Amino acid sequence: MTDGSAGFHQGPASPWDTDYHSPALATEVVALLGGSALVLDGTLGGGGHSKALLDHGVGRVIGLDRDPDALAAASARLAEEAARGRFAAFQGNYAAIDALPAIADLRFTGILLDLGISSHQIDDAARGFSFREGAPLDMRMGGPDDAVPGAGELLDTADERDLEHIFHEFGDEPRARRLAREVVRRRANRPFRTSDDLVGAIRGALGARTGPSDFARLFQAVRIAVNEELDGLAHALPALRDRLAPRGTLAIIAYHSGEDRLVKHAFREWSTDCICPPRQPVCTCGGNRALGETVTRRAVTAGPDETARNPRARSAKLRAWRAR
Repeated sequence: MTDGSAGFHQGPASPWDTDYHSPALATEVVALLGGSALVLDGTLGGGGHSKALLDHGVGRVIGLDRDPDALAAASARLAEEAARGRFAAFQGNYAAIDALPAIADLRFTGILLDLGISSHQIDDAARGFSFREGAPLDMRMGGPDDAVPGAGELLDTADERDLEHIFHEFGDEPRARRLAREVVRRRANRPFRTSDDLVGAIRGALGARTGPSDFARLFQAVRIAVNEELDGLAHALPALRDRLAPRGTLAIIAYHSGEDRLVKHAFREWSTDCICPPRQPVCTCGGNRALGETVTRRAVTAGPDETARNPRARSAKLRAWRAR
């Protein structure tokens, strides 16, 4: 998926790119998960990663996505693999994997999460993920039928302190309090309905010299809040770990520092044995036992060829962990 910032494709396409989406770090994902017997693609998108994995010897892929448009696009793309019994797709949220009866009893030799949003979601102005002029403030991953409030409703109703938290924690904005106050001031006169309303608040609070990088960062912060992405990821990590088969690998591509931090810390914790000094008579660290090992010593990032072809991959960070 992507970080949500503006971008375009240049140079030769990868074999798994489509007009719908260009999967980030697909070659690196194949190196980690290719040849697995059963992979869960928990963020199916346009099916690019699933196609790459099936092309490289994965026996079967199960795809999940909250977005019905993504499910339709991926299912059409992989219809032949589905007919051969190698691919199946279901609408659902990876953060609630244990609530999906269709895959309740499955254990996976590989699990992939590609966080963020797809190029198609950004490029479709009606979905409200972009800051292009006149776009609706929606940002719901599940589309307009999703039960959660959209971005406009969030901006119209959230407490000023909650807005400050969103802009500071999810958008790394040092002047988050000023921006939250500006949103509250403006919504007293008229509701937030389009991208222009949020862009206007950002410029009103942070100055007229703010530009696309600021808009991308702060729109991303609102999107993360609308979809409860960090809370969902924190809840999902141990559940996904427990759905791995022995020696199964969990691979996660993050685009936001908060996402990457959650993944890094979880993988480190799961890979750590008791850390008490060897001569200490009583364990005081909780008696940790490593559940597996971190495969990537540091985050894997896109190389210059990929970022030239797909600038939206520039913030992608891939980490992987393998169960015992």
